[in-house]
Amino acid sequence: MSKFIIKGNKKLKGEISVSGAKNNAQIMMPASILSSNEMILKNMPRIDGVEKSIELLKSLGAEIEDKGRTIKIKTEKLDKTDLDYKIADKFRTSVMFVGPLLARFKKVNFPHPGGCVIGAAGRPIDLFLEGFRALGAEVEMGENFYHIKANKLKGCDFFFTTATVTGTQSMIMTATLAEGKTILRNCAMEPEVEALVKYLNKQGAKIKGAGSPTIIIEGIKKLSAGICQIIPDRIEAGSFALLAAASNSEIKINKCEPEHLLSLLAVFDKIGVNYERGNDYIFVKKSKKIIARDIKTHEYPGFSTDLQSPYIVLMTQAHGSCLIQENIYDRRLIWTDMLSQMGANIVMCDPHRVVVSGPSKLQAKKLISPDIRAGIALVIAALIAKGTTEIDNIYQIDRGYEKLDERLRSLGADIKRIEINS
Repeated sequence: MSKFIIKGNKKLKGEISVSGAKNNAQIMMPASILSSNEMILKNMPRIDGVEKSIELLKSLGAEIEDKGRTIKIKTEKLDKTDLDYKIADKFRTSVMFVGPLLARFKKVNFPHPGGCVIGAAGRPIDLFLEGFRALGAEVEMGENFYHIKANKLKGCDFFFTTATVTGTQSMIMTATLAEGKTILRNCAMEPEVEALVKYLNKQGAKIKGAGSPTIIIEGIKKLSAGICQIIPDRIEAGSFALLAAASNSEIKINKCEPEHLLSLLAVFDKIGVNYERGNDYIFVKKSKKIIARDIKTHEYPGFSTDLQSPYIVLMTQAHGSCLIQENIYDRRLIWTDMLSQMGANIVMCDPHRVVVSGPSKLQAKKLISPDIRAGIALVIAALIAKGTTEIDNIYQIDRGYEKLDERLRSLGADIKRIEINS
């Protein structure tokens, strides 16, 4: 167990580089199962989900050559189709191994995935199961495991009742090796979906429409494998930009893709954040005055739910009142009670809406990180608060932000990681 000790109320300055995207890296690892050839992943973030994915691949019989930022995966000798309960139960994206195993071996057994608890009923996998059934698979739900098998997977016309990134990616991977044409409708349009399709098409897949609501897949019999460069993490880049704005610091965010953050930058333009945008960087400068502005989270390219929490911290320092509406996940605003304890003026209207009024002077508190994105928001709040803040359960923060304390110290932050006995 670890916690952060943060002495706040300091201006930060310097440059910080963005890691490879968590939501790209953790999907590309199960994608390696689709081919018996070697896959080489570059620009890999070293976060918990990646480490657990390596562990899960090894348990299935894959050979891994781990060189830090570069990971080579050989699945030629893969000899199991049962996901190890002790591993898969610990992280949400373990469910992404199901489609590739089903596509290649026509059977798979797996437990309900673990990981983040935000969202109704712990983020169910109904759409995954519906998709597998639409492709011709039989799904049997046991007491502790799901059992899925198919003599042959056949293309289908499938509509996502809810736009889901991982659901879209799962169906793309599974349908790539199915017989015939698959049409996916109301697809997620996130850059991570496009990155997956770009890689698969380079290896022989026939997929059109990535980045739009409709994706068409012509199934093939065999897929190759090759080199995949993980894209920059847009959520990490956005979090650092919001940190700079909230602390009124000058921070240059390098190795990012500003095109993936247009919704955030559009809001910055309206609320008075002073920044400069380049091809692969965002330089946030000191701003004269930040004006409060309402936001509603929305699927990409709308305002990301993963940036809603740090945006709320920025709004505690803005002038005026604004309404923040969370439209993607249930229970994602509960964490704002901790921000109120720090002195923020926040009124919860209902589980999906809060009103934030500012500017407020935040005071240090003892806090517990409930999830990845609320966790980074609490770190930002602690960095601008007066006094010393303790944040427990930082495992949740580490899941999304690699070596965050080391990187923030390079900007002048007074943040320490303390190991505590459980």
